[in-house]
Amino acid sequence: MSLNIDLLAKICETPGAPGFEDPIRDVIRKEVEPLADEIRVDGMGNLIARRKGGSRKVMAAAHMDEISLIVTAIDKSGFIRFHTLGGFDAKSLLNQRVLVHGKESLPGIIGGKAPHTQSAEEKKKSPKTTELFIDTGLSEEKLKEIVPVGSPVTRYQQLHQVGDLISCKSLDNRISVYMLIEALRKAKSCEVDFYAVFTVQEEVGLRGARVAANAINPEIGIALDVTLANDLPGSDSHQKITELGGGTAVKVMDGSVICTPGLVEFAAGLAEENDIPYQREILTAGGTDTAALQYLSGTEAKVTCISTPTRYLHTTVETVHKDDVKHGIDLMALIIEQIHRYGS
Repeated sequence: MSLNIDLLAKICETPGAPGFEDPIRDVIRKEVEPLADEIRVDGMGNLIARRKGGSRKVMAAAHMDEISLIVTAIDKSGFIRFHTLGGFDAKSLLNQRVLVHGKESLPGIIGGKAPHTQSAEEKKKSPKTTELFIDTGLSEEKLKEIVPVGSPVTRYQQLHQVGDLISCKSLDNRISVYMLIEALRKAKSCEVDFYAVFTVQEEVGLRGARVAANAINPEIGIALDVTLANDLPGSDSHQKITELGGGTAVKVMDGSVICTPGLVEFAAGLAEENDIPYQREILTAGGTDTAALQYLSGTEAKVTCISTPTRYLHTTVETVHKDDVKHGIDLMALIIEQIHRYGS
């Protein structure tokens, strides 16, 4: 299969800050409506697409929000001060382009103290986000007319193909959004009550998935997210977690959850039976909606996650391998078709 790069680019580049997911939800809804028997948006903002097929409830979750910023103040010189929505290394923010989503969307640049004016001690330290600001080129008066405090800010970066790789901002987790859509499109059958949920506010505490899982109360929960590919110069083989081009990943555990062993083996078995390259993922730090599908929402669901190996996480150049994406779609489509076999 070939990837729909135009659709993936649209999904990645469309804004969707935590709590402000309307633009990306509209894009996803247009793609998913023809693939579902029912579709709705809950009070939290999760987009829930239901495919009927049996009595057993299975929920898949791919979060649609992206790490972002929110406007906290505008100073007398017209510079915007902000707070983070999600986890950032401040070094990755400095000198990046952003879009400020006020009454209209304004381009901006994140700036900080110039190296030429830093002391020797300052040059040794990483900047703090509180020391950074957004420059829109507008005066305080004009800016306050357009940008209320509380306006979201998203990073601006277009998708690029780099050899066999794809690079863009917000592949965490828009690559999973794309994969779940394509898996729904590819799956030829479904013998469970399958809920494909595109969740909100994952980057600020797995909030949307908790609400959706509580309402659906699935027997089985499968998240789709990215994971670390630490396959870079300077890393020992045991530190890789996953590697690009090594196949899609089946989560065994991360910092928030230990996945259900039987479900892990079921997913791995499907991959092996169908010659789909895969890796077993153990990520000792970080968390995903996988935990929210289980104990954080009190559902007791059996859980795992289909993870996409990704380099340069939480930057504007997150990078995945095309083959890993294809293999993840193939495996997720098989799970939709075959999950009724698990535990029966």
